[in-house]
Amino acid sequence: MPEDTRLPEAAPYPPEELELDLRWWAAANYLTVGQIYLRANPLLHEPLALEHTKPRLLGHWGTSPGLSMIYAILNRRIRETDTDWLYVTGPGHGGPALVAAAWLEGTYSEVYPHIGDDAEGVLQLFRQFSSPGGIPSHVSVQTPGSIHEGGELGYALVHAAGAAFDHPDLVVACVVGDGEAETGPLAASWRLPSFLNPRRDGAVLPILHVNGYKIAGPTVLGRTSDADVEGYLRSQGWDPVTVSGDDPDLVFPALRAALARSHDRIRELQASARAAGAPAEAVRHSWPAIVLRTPKGWTGPSVVDGKQVEGTNLSHQVPLSGLASDPEHLRMLEEWLHSYRPEELFDADGRLVSELRALAPDGDKRMSATPYANGGRLRTELPIPALAAYEVTLDAATRGQSMVENTITAGRLMRDVYAATTTADGGGTFRLFSPDETASNRLQPVFEVTDRCFMGPLRDTDEQLGPDGRVMEVLSEHLCEGWLEGYLLSGRHGVFATYESFAMVSASMAVQHVKWLQHARELPWRADVSSLNVLLTSTCWRNDHNGFSHQGPGLIDCLIPLSPEVVRVWLPPDANTTLSITDHCLRSTNHVNLIVVDKQKHLQYLTLEEAHAHCAAGAGVWDWASTCNRDEEPDIVLACAGDVPTQEALAAVELLAEHVPDLRVRFVNVVDLMALLPENDHPHGFPDSTFDDLFTSSRHVVFAFHGYPRAVHQLIHGRSNPGRFHVRGFNEQGTTTTPFDMVVLNRMSRFHLAHEVLRRADRRVAGWDTLTELCERRLAEHRPYIEEHLEDLPDIADWTWRGLDSRPATDGSGR
Repeated sequence: MPEDTRLPEAAPYPPEELELDLRWWAAANYLTVGQIYLRANPLLHEPLALEHTKPRLLGHWGTSPGLSMIYAILNRRIRETDTDWLYVTGPGHGGPALVAAAWLEGTYSEVYPHIGDDAEGVLQLFRQFSSPGGIPSHVSVQTPGSIHEGGELGYALVHAAGAAFDHPDLVVACVVGDGEAETGPLAASWRLPSFLNPRRDGAVLPILHVNGYKIAGPTVLGRTSDADVEGYLRSQGWDPVTVSGDDPDLVFPALRAALARSHDRIRELQASARAAGAPAEAVRHSWPAIVLRTPKGWTGPSVVDGKQVEGTNLSHQVPLSGLASDPEHLRMLEEWLHSYRPEELFDADGRLVSELRALAPDGDKRMSATPYANGGRLRTELPIPALAAYEVTLDAATRGQSMVENTITAGRLMRDVYAATTTADGGGTFRLFSPDETASNRLQPVFEVTDRCFMGPLRDTDEQLGPDGRVMEVLSEHLCEGWLEGYLLSGRHGVFATYESFAMVSASMAVQHVKWLQHARELPWRADVSSLNVLLTSTCWRNDHNGFSHQGPGLIDCLIPLSPEVVRVWLPPDANTTLSITDHCLRSTNHVNLIVVDKQKHLQYLTLEEAHAHCAAGAGVWDWASTCNRDEEPDIVLACAGDVPTQEALAAVELLAEHVPDLRVRFVNVVDLMALLPENDHPHGFPDSTFDDLFTSSRHVVFAFHGYPRAVHQLIHGRSNPGRFHVRGFNEQGTTTTPFDMVVLNRMSRFHLAHEVLRRADRRVAGWDTLTELCERRLAEHRPYIEEHLEDLPDIADWTWRGLDSRPATDGSGR
């Protein structure tokens, strides 16, 4: 039971309307309990027997009654105002409540015709829940109306925000569980008022559902006074009202009143901000919020085996267990189910009675049928400009000699995508999300057409900042990733750009999104959504002013084992390949695209035409960097993936060509990492014939790789003689140091690669000993030089690609 009872003055609630809403609530609660417990006798047409119950009782009852009550009152509000609402369920284990609501509204039977709207449909609804071949217990991708599973707590409010951005007519009712409210991401999410613009965005109405307990003990907010909870929310930019109690006849009218006042206030604020000539100050204000305190496990068994269950953590999951060993529990379950009077809720055929069916909003106004929760129905193609305008121009004579920031082409493309998609009201269909690093990551061209979004007070010294800006910067990877996920799942496009090492902060969110898309692909009623595009820069190899904490390519390893139908990992070597890949990813659907490329200036290797062909192929032999003809069997293969590895590999092949010219070296660059997988393991995977055509079937391969070497070994498992691959990559060696010292520390420098080629080549040729000695000598010179001069050796720092046929004579020093 709530600590105290607070019932704001309620608006008129005609008794007949209250009775209908309470009966709808009873139907939702009955269907929720039935999903957890029953596999037969779904409407209790005969006495309940043990064989009517499931052998394994899975599910969560405790949060479900509150979720269903909120749903019932929201439905009445939708019918009264004919407005669009999306329901985001933070307590994800309340899945049976949302499945029940979708069935009551008729949506469930529409998208799953085998789950009918009669007694047989109720039976199938019950049998599928948390059962083999059925559905999970969460508000999963299979649940109509859901964009948020809630299985991993902390992201409800951030997903709700993403859905509200640029959807001016949408209100997102976001139920935040008081257990979820203890997580870091949810705590950060309360800062939403600093970024939600009523002029162009929809609204988020948080409903903090405080029922007091987690699975094993009390919640922090459950033991916090109303005054302190409200004070905290006010400090974050919200204007909360509290409703609490345990009498449905009183709580229903109070919550209806609170919801109506909150919605009316939202519409007032939006109308004021959208009025012609409204000043900037009109968009800055506090947003309504509701704190709802009701008992955990409301309307369920009060006392079981002499212990208080309702209103405690004991009602969190299955209040009555051990049915086979305790007949009293079976009797109590039957009594519990009968307490909802199913005979008054369902007719003789098992259909919801007509007066309760009539409570559902019409068509797409139903929260379980809203297109905002099936964003592919709203998605439009991005108007992406032709790429020729962004090309870094070069030719065979200038290949590998000009220095350009590899991400700048992507920034210019996104600038023009912003310009092409911004609407008259300041909204649009594309946003860039980044934790305070847009300019740092060389994506600053976007600021030529828009600012950073900030709803707080501005100062004269602020630049590229304002309420109408559409670049979303907040120093939280959780919020950037979560905002983008909600934005995509409700029908738009975007990019999340962040420092490579700190993408691991939100790695679990990316994993969860992959899982969502994996299951969504199996549901024909879920329309295609834009891909989640993650741009990782400030990479492990080039954090010149940061230390070891900023060096870690682990997100690659997190994603490559996941669904091959969803995951793509791209390692562009230069700016034109970055441009080609960015264009491809922005056009794609239903994928998680990981693009890993450094923001610093790098040598440029491919024309745009070559880049398109190379990216489409996924990997290729660079004939201009090989010391043998394409149709000639090499002595060894030197391969690379990533911008820094590509540079070091090219420098290594120059050394090899100069000092061991008789050694036949084939140079292979990999841009699509998943192409290394066998064709049966990934849609982009190479057939064995293609793989062997690139890497041969028997020659050793020295592979310079951007990430952890184990990733490549994992991907090539099953290929012909995978033990012949010798991968050099990041080995957790790093500090604040020079760029070349980073590759030396991780044994991936040009000298390490050249030496490894000599070790692994199948035949010894003239110049072998000379080059070996040179590599050892240059590495020995490196450390004393950088410690004295604080920068790399001049010939290393200034190295450019000279080509393999126009090298000047040297004295063997390599300088």
